[in-house]
Amino acid sequence: MANLRWLANLRWLRVVYKTLGSQEIDAEVYLPQSPKGKKDAGCPVDIIPVINIHGGAFMLGSSRMVNKDQVQDCLERGWIVVVPNHRLCPQVNLLEGPIQDCRDLLDWIQNGGLQKALTSAELGHLVDVNHIFAFGTSSGGTLALCLGFGVARPVAGIYDMYGPCNFSHPFWTLKLPHIAAKLPPNLDQDFINQIFNNDHVPIEGGVSLEGQANPTGGPDFSNPRVAYAFTQIANGTVMDAIFPTKEWNKVDPLRNVGPRFPPTFIVHGDEDNMVPLDLSKSLLNALAENGVHCGLRVIPGEGHTFAANMVVGSQTWNLQREGFDFLESLIK
Repeated sequence: MANLRWLANLRWLRVVYKTLGSQEIDAEVYLPQSPKGKKDAGCPVDIIPVINIHGGAFMLGSSRMVNKDQVQDCLERGWIVVVPNHRLCPQVNLLEGPIQDCRDLLDWIQNGGLQKALTSAELGHLVDVNHIFAFGTSSGGTLALCLGFGVARPVAGIYDMYGPCNFSHPFWTLKLPHIAAKLPPNLDQDFINQIFNNDHVPIEGGVSLEGQANPTGGPDFSNPRVAYAFTQIANGTVMDAIFPTKEWNKVDPLRNVGPRFPPTFIVHGDEDNMVPLDLSKSLLNALAENGVHCGLRVIPGEGHTFAANMVVGSQTWNLQREGFDFLESLIK
């Protein structure tokens, strides 16, 4: 039986949605107090699940590193929030690791895995497997978009916060001096290569790029994984690290937009210098050209990873909530 736990005022339980040999790949499931959703006369409510995927350049982060205020917002809408871990690059490539794990999570939910976990925990929630939403920040936004193609049954709607796309764009090979300036001068390759010493491909690592760093407030470069990821970002070699074959048609959401792509809402800061706003605009154009129900909210004065430090009730908070309002508008 799964054990129900509490984090502040949030009820949650850990579930395992995938096993590879002896390795368990898990997710945190947050539960609403008052479920809302479709209800037939005399029948319990079917609750809509939202997959919430953490950021971290596909190399960092974990399920613990998502904005809990956003989780609470979803719960107040009566939704179940599923926050997965996934295998991290570069020990596995983008397609075979993060994308495949998130797609397997979607399949697990669609085929009754989440319902079985809730039943095992003696919870009366009923999962609406026909209205699954996907949401993510940064690389998590990309992974949410990847649940709109390459799967048997795409999600019903997507909320993408500044997710990378258009992977053949020249930006992805540019060096970023503002990131390089954060790196300590004494990093050596042997130290960085310690990330390859694990028996399993890690599913948790370092920090997310949403700002959940060490208590000093900056990246912890005593962690080889953090040093590796920031070095790739600084040198413009992230794509080489996470998907060296460069078969972009397999992984780039922009190249996979079509008329049947799920309704999608994008939020992006106008001062983002890690994932340029123009990339999200190109995705919006592709969605609109294919007749996909879509929208874009540009957040004034915000850079990358602003979701980490949003203040509830602020202009930024209220504007980014339009993404969740968009998903809610899809419920019929």
